[in-house]
Amino acid sequence: MFALDPRLQQDTLHVGDFPLCRLLLMNDASYPWFILVPRREEVSELFQLDEVDQRSLWHETNLLAEVLKDTFKADKMNVASLGNMVSQLHMHVIARRRGDAAWPAPVWGHQPAQPYTEDQVKEVRDRLKLVLGSADFRFAQEAV
Repeated sequence: MFALDPRLQQDTLHVGDFPLCRLLLMNDASYPWFILVPRREEVSELFQLDEVDQRSLWHETNLLAEVLKDTFKADKMNVASLGNMVSQLHMHVIARRRGDAAWPAPVWGHQPAQPYTEDQVKEVRDRLKLVLGSADFRFAQEAV
């Protein structure tokens, strides 16, 4: 049975679910920073997914990156799967803008996270509803 890593659960907000991945919002209002987690047990590496799930992960990652680039007017999309701190397979998809708090450096460890307010979370969700409403995506209940 799929269970989200406790650190991801602590540091993120549940946005919803694609067919394969849970979509999370990193609770750091400094960046539009999202995380996709395949809902599969005990998977820490891309190659541990079967071929169908690998294709689904790339499809969902590319779809999300394209949507975020347009929605958040990103200058550059950062997409990465590191797993040094959290071994559960997860894909970071971050909309970067020139002049953001860490530009042009990586966002990891640049500054302490600035948690979202309830209003900011609602704004992010509302923006995503405009662009993910027709995708094969289910939004989570809107509890912060």
